[in-house]
Formats: sequence, structure tokens, C-alpha cells
Amino acid sequence: MLYPLFDKDCDLVAWIAPNDHIFDTDMNWVAYIRNGHAWSSGSGNWLGPVNGLLCLNQAGQPVAWNPKESVAGTSRPSRPSRASRASRPSRPSRPSRPSRPSRPSTPSGGWANESFFAWLGQ
Repeated sequence: MLYPLFDKDCDLVAWIAPNDHIFDTDMNWVAYIRNGHAWSSGSGNWLGPVNGLLCLNQAGQPVAWNPKESVAGTSRPSRPSRASRASRPSRPSRPSRPSRPSRPSTPSGGWANESFFAWLGQ
């Protein structure tokens, strides 16, 4: 099942298959999730932790979120060992566009400075 991911401005930026993959809004595979961390599908670089439906940057600040998850930052996470590269998944069908959520409170430590798309480009 895919869940929508929103940025700090409540714009739809991606879809997440929990503990598995992240797809952009055109359903292109952009990241995979291994051991609670996101990794770029293009470069294999570590992007940051993923706590359920909440994607964090390398500093522990939220980059993308889903309303089913509380938005909260963490202390700077330790860099994990490089994950083995995931196989390209088949392209999922595009889900229907979700309703725009209400803006969550600013998390302690603030939102990530980089956009979701800059986060993917690390």
C-alpha cells in the first residue's frame, strides 16, 4: 500500500511504501528503505532515517511526512553502514490525489532547510 508524503508546506511530494520504497508523484522510484533509513535509488547514498511515514534528513529534521505520523525531529542520527542496493521495483499504479492535510505544528528543531527534492539529490 502506498501513502502520500507531504512537505512542510503540505504539498504532495511523493508516495511511500512503508519499509520498502519511495516514489515521486510521477511514480518514478526515487529511494529505497532499509533498516529504518532511506537510500537514493540513483546514487545509493544515505538520505536519512525514516520513522514510519516520516522522512528525516541527516540532521534528524523532517523533510516529508504523512498525517498518520506525528511530525517530530530527532537528534542527529549516526550514519548507518551502507545498505545493499535494492532491485528496481515495478512501477505502481498512481493512487488518486489525496486531500491536502492541515499544516502540522513546527517540530522541535524545525523543518529541514532543504526541500524534499534536494534531500533526494544528496
